[in-house]
Amino acid sequence: MNKTTLQKLLHFFLIKIVISIAVVAGSVFLTDWLIRLIPGNLTLDDDIKNLIIAIAESLAALVTYILLFRFYENRQIRELSSSKFLKNATIGFFTGLILQLLFVLVIYLNNGYYVSHINPVSYLLPSFTVALMAGFVAELLIRGIAFRLLEEKLGTVITLIIFILLFAVIHSNSNHATVLSVLSTSAKAGLLLSSAYVFSRNLWLPIFLHFAWDFAEPGIFGAPNPGNSIDKSLLISDINGPDLLTGGQLGPQNSIQALLFCLITSMIFLWLAKRKNNFIRPYWKK
Repeated sequence: MNKTTLQKLLHFFLIKIVISIAVVAGSVFLTDWLIRLIPGNLTLDDDIKNLIIAIAESLAALVTYILLFRFYENRQIRELSSSKFLKNATIGFFTGLILQLLFVLVIYLNNGYYVSHINPVSYLLPSFTVALMAGFVAELLIRGIAFRLLEEKLGTVITLIIFILLFAVIHSNSNHATVLSVLSTSAKAGLLLSSAYVFSRNLWLPIFLHFAWDFAEPGIFGAPNPGNSIDKSLLISDINGPDLLTGGQLGPQNSIQALLFCLITSMIFLWLAKRKNNFIRPYWKK
C-alpha cells in the first residue's frame, strides 16, 4: 500500500471517526488507570478522589482532542476556541439548568414535587463529578468527533436524523424504557445537544449544556436520572403523579414536558443556525 492510498484510507470519514474515538477514549482510560495506581489517593475521601479523577480525565480528553486534530486535520481547533469559551459555556450551562427547572416546575404546579429536606452544599459534589465527565468526555466523543465528521460528509440535516434515530435505537432497550422515554432521550441527546453545536459551531455550548443537565436533575432537585446512580443531592424530594409528567422511574427528563421543551429549544437553535448559514450541505451537493 503506497503513501497516497494509506492517507486516503486514514482520512476516510468512517475510519477517522473510529481512530479518533479510540485515541480520545484511550487517553481517558489511561489517565484513570495511572491515577488509580498512585498509593496516596487511597487515603482521600471517595468524593474528593472521584472529583480529581473526573477533572484529570476531562483534561486528558480535551488535550488529546486538540492535539489529535491539529495533527490529523492540520488546522486550528476553532470549536474549542478560548475566545468563545465564556459566551458559549454560559449559554450552555443556563440552557441545561433552566430546562431542568422547567421540567420540575411543571410537576410542582401539578402538586407532584415536594422538598422534605435540604442537605449541605457538599452533597452536590458527587453529581458535579459525574456531570463533569458526561459533559466533557461524552460531548468530545459524540459531538466533537462523531457528529462533526459525519456532518462534514453527509450534511447537517441527514446527520441530525441519523443521531435522533441512533439514540432512539440505543435507548429502546434500556430498563423501564417507554415510548415517551425513548422520544425524550432522542430529543435531548440526538437533537438538542446536536442543534446546540450547529448553532454555535463551538463545543463549549453542548459540553456545558450536558454538564448542567446531568448536574441539576439528580444533584440539585434530587430526581432520578437514568444515566447515573447518585445517592446524594442538595434537595431531598418526593415526586408523585402520573408518569407522563414525572417520567416515572426514569425521572423528569423523560416526561412529556421534557420532550416538548427540548423540541422547542432545538427548533430555536436550528432556526438561529439557519439564519447564520451554519447548515452544511452533503458532499454531493457542494
